[in-house]
Amino acid sequence: MDFLRKKIEEIKPLFTEGGKFEKFYFIFEAHETLFFQPSHVTKAKGAHIRDAVDMKRMMITVIVALVPCLLFGMWNIGELHYKSIAEASTLIDNVLYGALKLVPIIAVCYIFGLGAEFIFATIRRHPINEGFLVTGMLLPLVVPYTIPLWQVAVATVFAVVLGKEVFGGTGMNILNPALTARAFLFFAYPGQISGDSVWVDGDGISGATVLSDAANGVYVGNAVTEAGEKILPTYDFADMFFGFIPGSIGETSTLMCIIGAVILIASGIGSWRTMAAMVIGGAAMAYIAEAAGADYFGGSNFYYHLVAGGFAFGTVFMATDPVSAAQTNTGKWIYGAFAGVMAILVRIVNPAYPEGVMLAILLANVFAPLFDYFVVSAHKKRRLSRATR
Repeated sequence: MDFLRKKIEEIKPLFTEGGKFEKFYFIFEAHETLFFQPSHVTKAKGAHIRDAVDMKRMMITVIVALVPCLLFGMWNIGELHYKSIAEASTLIDNVLYGALKLVPIIAVCYIFGLGAEFIFATIRRHPINEGFLVTGMLLPLVVPYTIPLWQVAVATVFAVVLGKEVFGGTGMNILNPALTARAFLFFAYPGQISGDSVWVDGDGISGATVLSDAANGVYVGNAVTEAGEKILPTYDFADMFFGFIPGSIGETSTLMCIIGAVILIASGIGSWRTMAAMVIGGAAMAYIAEAAGADYFGGSNFYYHLVAGGFAFGTVFMATDPVSAAQTNTGKWIYGAFAGVMAILVRIVNPAYPEGVMLAILLANVFAPLFDYFVVSAHKKRRLSRATR
């Protein structure tokens, strides 16, 4: 690493003030701080909190938490493909096929996303926003692997420009950028982002997801006939929990999402309050809906909502976005519960859009500042009332 540090120091004068490539300084700085801690320090007097974790290290921790979902999604792509063509496959076959489909999507996200970030940083003369390190990994995991790459490029640029830069960049956005891109794809190109033929690329094989089947009245659950045979098509709780189902690349496995949640909570990056509140809100809404006669999955399986679709992924990685989520502890409970309730409500009430998590979290993003406002106002009133006693 000393060799790399020396080389960076040698070329640094070219990018600093007065250098040949001065206007590209922030692009140079972004690459420098990716490998080494920033050399600049706080000059103002007074007490400061010292911490080895900067924005890039925090974002890299989130990416590490996403790795289990990414690896499983890669395997599941191959598994779905070979099943669709009725061909036997090994673990290596599945992973290699999955990598063939997933890596180009990730590459397109980073190439076009970072390209847009670099252009804005150069024109507006501000540091590169590290937030895209995570956004560039989240977006590939919330789309089907059959999506055209040009649509991924368009959605990525849309997320960077209209999802972040128009608000001032990372830390200023009011909506989760990855979900903003996902919503853009859903409404702009619904044929490539949803429907029964999206998820599997085999000829003549239905790629309907669990939620699509349930919304269309197809029984989804661990049901058997009197002879003990499974009623098909069927996905039992284990299938959904482990992720052996069609769906967006990184969203199918609740188990992998839980592993990611442990990493985020242990590192202090993800809010356990938001996660817990969303699970509680979603479970409560699903139970109430089923008690009211909305037997969505059949057989009193209201808890299937928690492991179906993108609920777990959204709970762990999307709702906990530190920028667009609520900031106060009480606000996080309200925010998470609101997102969980709305996710199930959209699924049940709107059969045209069975996956309600994306819209629920985006809606919660909009209301997050309001939740925090009322929480802070309530705290102020309580303190004022104690002070006047």
